[in-house]
Amino acid sequence: MNGILGIKGLITDLLARSIAGAQAGGRLPVVAMPPIVLEHPQNPSHGDYATSLPLKMARSTGMKPMDIASVLTEYIPAAAEIKSVAVAHPGFLNFAISDGWITEQVEEIIRSGECYGNIDTGGGRKIQIEYVSANPTGPIHVGHGRGAVLGSSLALALKAAGFEVQQEYYVNDAGNQVLSFKRSLLARYLQQLGVDAEMPAEGYFGSYMTDLARDILLEEGDRFRDLPPAEALEQLGTVGLRKILGLIRQDLAALGVSFDRWFSEQSLYDSGEFAGVIELLQKTGYIVEKEGATWFASTALGESKDNVIIRSDGTPTYFASDIAYHYDKFIRRSFNLGINIWGADHQGHVSRMKAVLQALGIDPARLHVIISQLVTLRRGEELVRLSKRTGEIITLREVLDEVGADACRFNFLSRSADSQMDFDLELAKKQSAENPVYYVQYAHARICSIISLARDKAIDYTGGDVTRLVEPAELELLRKMLLLPEVIAQVAESFEPHHLAHYAGVLAAAFHQFYKDCRVVSADLLLSQARLKLAMAARTVLARTLHLMGMSAPECM
Repeated sequence: MNGILGIKGLITDLLARSIAGAQAGGRLPVVAMPPIVLEHPQNPSHGDYATSLPLKMARSTGMKPMDIASVLTEYIPAAAEIKSVAVAHPGFLNFAISDGWITEQVEEIIRSGECYGNIDTGGGRKIQIEYVSANPTGPIHVGHGRGAVLGSSLALALKAAGFEVQQEYYVNDAGNQVLSFKRSLLARYLQQLGVDAEMPAEGYFGSYMTDLARDILLEEGDRFRDLPPAEALEQLGTVGLRKILGLIRQDLAALGVSFDRWFSEQSLYDSGEFAGVIELLQKTGYIVEKEGATWFASTALGESKDNVIIRSDGTPTYFASDIAYHYDKFIRRSFNLGINIWGADHQGHVSRMKAVLQALGIDPARLHVIISQLVTLRRGEELVRLSKRTGEIITLREVLDEVGADACRFNFLSRSADSQMDFDLELAKKQSAENPVYYVQYAHARICSIISLARDKAIDYTGGDVTRLVEPAELELLRKMLLLPEVIAQVAESFEPHHLAHYAGVLAAAFHQFYKDCRVVSADLLLSQARLKLAMAARTVLARTLHLMGMSAPECM
């Protein structure tokens, strides 16, 4: 049996067989049955799994839920893995798993090692996750960092669930914002040479632009000064964009984030793909010309207004690029599903993007958009608004330098993407149980310390008898360890990686309680061996969970 997911399948099968038996025996009417859904009871004393199936069957059968539940228990076949089945008001069935089966899973976890928790719900289907994708016009900030962690952890979980995953950064290297960046950089570069150059009104005024111009001057000299303006703008701008992208790559790498592909927006125009997609939309009647501009007829697909694709001055909008980009994703590269992680300011872009997919003959359900809400930085009760160093926006790098990548990742994962979050920088640095990052990682380090002690005492746990694990804290730790496959399945189904952070806290709490209640290395050699084997399995699950969150699993703290 495939671990805890196998147990869920077993219980589902037992319930289906009990319904069939009760109907065949005339105890239940032969009517269509609702889907069988299993959940964990809020009160652990009620068992490991519960179903409200009798409540859902009441209307179609014309029977009372408690009567249905009683009938079903009579027909549920016996199974060695199930300790008991109980009826609970107002019509629940509660299942308790056998302690013996639970302790047997210690061996399975150790055997699985780094693969523990892996499932195959994905079946090799191709998913692309596009995230961060910040304009290469300046350093990335804390909000981008949150999206980066959500994307990279989701990718790890989807891979563990059996999907083929590609992670992509969409580089906005075309359009008006890039042009403004280039003009701003040229002005700052010329100013470094003593030229009275005026910054563009729509330019980038951050101090990083002055630093960037100074760096380029040191590396490249004054060779751009005497070029024709258009050539200077393009050549210097290209150097500047490359350097900014290099900084973005470095910051993301420091956060533990890497991409399989960096996709250039400009390539959509250079390859002719953009023109081809627009021609396709014209043939299908979704392009209209009005007010001197080219529009996508969104209203024909239920949108409240049409959307400009090409402005009256001939320049395409970023929506235009997105049309071609998503056509490339789903038609050219044939991804089964595309997941985009966008900032809160892109909420209004979702419905028109779905509409244009429909116009292109692509099922809109193949695109899933996650909106990542804002991050508020605090130091205890104090709100942190600006960088102490520059007096400007706080960059991701500054936060990384202060609290480290692990603290950043855990905090960014601690809330669902659609929730605004507070990030307490002081709490993230505390080495105490008050800090959830420390609390979780310390559980892993504590296990490593126990194993090291056993090694010093020459205790070989490999032959430990897991049937000796009968204490409540031992069994509770095991029950929590067995939930990892379910958590991975939940993340893969909902695309919500914050469940990993919650689970990590629950798992660490179970281990710390076990450590408090049960001395692992003691004078009782046989019991020590059994508990050491449990500790080894717990280390495997904790390390695996931390890996899925993109965090390190320290051996000492």
